[in-house]
Amino acid sequence: MNRISESDIHRVHNDSGIAVGTGQSVLRVEDPDLLCGKSTFVANLDLDQCLSAHYVTSIEAHANIEVDIRRALAMPGVVGVLSASDLSADFNTYPLLAGGQRKILADRQVRFVGEPIAVVVAQTQAQAADAAEMVDVVYKQLPAVIGGSKAAQIEDNIVLQATGPGENPSKPTFEDCEVVVEATIEVQRIAPCPLETRVAASLWTEDGKLVHYAACQGAHPIRDALAAHYQAQVQVITADVGGSFGAKARLYPEEILLPELARRVGKPVRWVPTRMADMAALGHSRAQTQTVKLGGDSNGTLRALDVHLVADLGAYPMTGGGLARNTAMILPGPYTTINQIHWEITAVVTNTTPIAAYRGAGRPEAASLLDRAVNIFAAKIGMDQAEIRRRNLMPPQDVGYTNPAGLQYESGNYGEALEVLLEELDYSALKAEQAQRRAHDSQTLLGVGIATFIDRTAGIPNPEYGAVELRRGGGFKVLTGSSPYGQGHHTTWIQLVSERTGAPPSAIEVIHGDTDLVPRGGITGGSRSAQRAGTAIVEATNELVAKAMAAAAQRLEASVGDVELDTERGLFHVAGVPAAPTITWAELANDLADLGSSLKCESDFLGNATVPYGAYGAVVEVDVETGAVRLDRLVTVDDAGTVINPMIVFGQVHGAVAQGIGQALHEEFVYDDAGTPLSSSFMDYSFASAAELCSFETHLTQNPTSNNPIGAKGVAESGAIGAVPAVQNAVVDAVAHLGIVHIDTPLTPQRVWTTVCGLASKGA
Repeated sequence: MNRISESDIHRVHNDSGIAVGTGQSVLRVEDPDLLCGKSTFVANLDLDQCLSAHYVTSIEAHANIEVDIRRALAMPGVVGVLSASDLSADFNTYPLLAGGQRKILADRQVRFVGEPIAVVVAQTQAQAADAAEMVDVVYKQLPAVIGGSKAAQIEDNIVLQATGPGENPSKPTFEDCEVVVEATIEVQRIAPCPLETRVAASLWTEDGKLVHYAACQGAHPIRDALAAHYQAQVQVITADVGGSFGAKARLYPEEILLPELARRVGKPVRWVPTRMADMAALGHSRAQTQTVKLGGDSNGTLRALDVHLVADLGAYPMTGGGLARNTAMILPGPYTTINQIHWEITAVVTNTTPIAAYRGAGRPEAASLLDRAVNIFAAKIGMDQAEIRRRNLMPPQDVGYTNPAGLQYESGNYGEALEVLLEELDYSALKAEQAQRRAHDSQTLLGVGIATFIDRTAGIPNPEYGAVELRRGGGFKVLTGSSPYGQGHHTTWIQLVSERTGAPPSAIEVIHGDTDLVPRGGITGGSRSAQRAGTAIVEATNELVAKAMAAAAQRLEASVGDVELDTERGLFHVAGVPAAPTITWAELANDLADLGSSLKCESDFLGNATVPYGAYGAVVEVDVETGAVRLDRLVTVDDAGTVINPMIVFGQVHGAVAQGIGQALHEEFVYDDAGTPLSSSFMDYSFASAAELCSFETHLTQNPTSNNPIGAKGVAESGAIGAVPAVQNAVVDAVAHLGIVHIDTPLTPQRVWTTVCGLASKGA
């Protein structure tokens, strides 16, 4: 077993002047600029004569509207005000990725609080915000539908009904199951909350070209969408991005309109939404009601699974139920003894913020469903949660198993991850302490939760682009189609090139996020970057090295087969002849440049999806008198195949785990019955801060995939998948002896206390 623990890693400086490679924890090259304020965020761009846009958004969840912009036009500093009546019907309509259409500015009717109705352009942000208050909107309320379960009872609100797996799926009969458990699990609506809101800016050049600055997850898809809408040449630039987590993967209506505003006023226009505007209109996620039936034997063997998912899509079906399909696609998760599977999806629209992808995008929902159901089954038969997993996790000899949705579990040792987790937790000692506290009627109860899960990464279609060019002087320029927003791509791509060329990190420059400099690219999402963008760069580098070998052979007057690249010294030499002449990358590059030649290679890599997996454990203390939950420990064991930079991988695990803990204990976006948001700012939308988080204990096993040459699987979303059920299982475990079988997330003190006191049915 190739195992890495975070406490054991040794960090390597990227300015050491020597080559670095796979498996080294190289310090991030991105950080100095971020820490010293030299980063390039859209809100900070110095755009000459730039104006500010501010959107007037709906304060009603469902209503007919009449809009009057005349008072706003007379406000100080205002350059222009637009409503739907100022746009042609064709221009004001744009297609949704999942099918259907939506208005850019609401035309005569609004469908959720936060939907854009009008926009003000002014000299300053303050002037635009003041003028927006003067836009008169008359609302005539219509009935609002809030909540997926309620919407599913209204036929007109159902946009997708699907069953699976396969074309003619049949439900398990459960007749051969000795034990059957059923549960309804609510996975609450949450907001992604990137600390940088969804900002953008547009300007037009004198020759009619649109230049658009975007805080997004992929410059090229944004370019293509804007080019289709405006029928113009478009350059999209995305530099530094202050978080996204899936929410910024697509164009929003406010951003689509910016180029039109810039064209009308003849100056750059920038949009910087407030936190409250972002909370209301930036895509939310999760929001599933899961009904699960799980059957098996009294010895703990799981056999049959039947699931019904009600997916709340919000006011517009941007995902079209795709996230719920992601949930269904990875069933039965790691529990491959389950050989009878049936699922049904009902996706509905409601008068709430549209649902978008958020870290994990359907797979955390699957982990919540499976790990809660498995623990409920274990409780039913009186079996320990660790033991039931031992009996049902895919054994090593079944690697290559293909689940009913066609997903192949191509590598791994799932039981190994579980055993590492139990060892690191000292699980038996924790259970002994739990029993002791219960025996002494302690007010503070101990709970231990385990989650074992899989992910599906690099499942987003389309290849990723990478190119490597040798520059005069011996440096390398790397072009990548991926658009990072905190992942450390530049450092990772530098390692891949350095390892194969022998060049130090300082000699390698990575360029991303400018569609005029990088010819093509996709979305950074679905944990695909190392597998696709990284492999594309590796393939381009390998090809460049091969061509360089040929060029070096000519200069060394040797056959290509006799020339080697010494990556420790970064030079070419004749194999087996120590005293023979050598040539460095710099000498080779300069010789080629003098001849008017250069070396540049590029690649587009697709590959198949991979299945990383993990085993997570949480230790909590629950105060039975207040319902307060304190998270004492969070232990993770992840397998993401070959690890390029352990420090970066552990950093991704940390971030995702923190978000998973937030979902488990704190976060929930709430509406009242009329569709008014009750979680409109960070004052009333709680997420985990450093004060609520323990120190994470993170570990990696490495079982490389064969689906890409690097052997890497994704890891950026695993923490958000495994942490939620681990913490949830721990809280339920703490109070299970009181007869409690399940508590929905978020596990707030009020919800836990109400459940413990048996008052849930009374609505207390």
